[in-house]
Amino acid sequence: MQGKIGGVKRRTVYFTAPRQVELREETLPALGADEVLVETLCSAISAGTEMLIYQGRFPRELETDPVISALRGGFEFPIAYGYACVGVIRETGAQVNKSWLDRQVFSFQPHASHFIATPDNLLLIPDSLSPDSACFLPNMETAVNLVQDGAPILGERVLVLGQGIVGLLTASLLKEFPLEVLVTSDCYELRRKASLELGVNDSFDPEPASKANESIHVPSTYQPGYAQTKFDLTFELSGSPSALNDAIALTAFSGRIVIGSWYGEKRAEINLGGTFHRSRIKLISSQVSVIDPALSGRWDKPRRFRVAWEALKRIQPQKWITHRFPIHEAEKAYRLLDENPQETIQVVLDYTT
Repeated sequence: MQGKIGGVKRRTVYFTAPRQVELREETLPALGADEVLVETLCSAISAGTEMLIYQGRFPRELETDPVISALRGGFEFPIAYGYACVGVIRETGAQVNKSWLDRQVFSFQPHASHFIATPDNLLLIPDSLSPDSACFLPNMETAVNLVQDGAPILGERVLVLGQGIVGLLTASLLKEFPLEVLVTSDCYELRRKASLELGVNDSFDPEPASKANESIHVPSTYQPGYAQTKFDLTFELSGSPSALNDAIALTAFSGRIVIGSWYGEKRAEINLGGTFHRSRIKLISSQVSVIDPALSGRWDKPRRFRVAWEALKRIQPQKWITHRFPIHEAEKAYRLLDENPQETIQVVLDYTT
């Protein structure tokens, strides 16, 4: 339908206070001439960033997102948040080409049943990808960015701390490199199992050492005789700031640690006064909003998105969806992630039921 006036009702997920979620009905404004109306099919919950918001552990002074237009503003309650919506274009403004109608698109939008956007803020989903798979685009783009920042070298020994979705996607990409060894770590058995199914050399549980206040000891099963070998490149993707100590302890002289976790207001004592001082280890801050300046002369966001789409086709990450909730049960989805994260990998909100 072309040029229909507004009045469409939508349901939007709002965080209203720590551990409080509401589904609010809102009326969308009239569709502009250069805009389209998208009906959401599914959206993926970020178990990292969104849980910090759900728990009220976000820094109030930080801008929500300086790049994504739908997320600009500050972190304060009530807040609609999310950035992984897949939907179908149901209406177009008078100046929008009719070929957009009924196309499946991705958008960085908060969790809502409908939204209005201009076509330049939408990404057409390749025909070979399902909506479920397309929900993973933001995390795949993050994984691509992490690997580019780490710049793994032929024959390196690589460690990934954290096997949530970003960790699994990062490990999936690293598995395509000719590394000497690729090891992962996560405190949840379900995620270690998913990691091992990728074909990594080993995946270990860091918790026993942490609870006993001991140093993490990497098991030797991945490479006989290499139990004490440290890693050339380590990715810290666990979301736990204390894991930085583990990353430093397990990284070799002059190695690199790529820090992709966002810790929000979480704090931990980091030991930079011991062996780190002479280790020449490089700590690399990595966040997907900005491309590494060293690459920006040749790389831009469209090129990186093309790489991410192709990676989604190869990896097919929808196999990691462990739970689906209809939009009206969003509160249950966040409670599950908060109280029983060990049962989850990816949780998706479904708008078709």
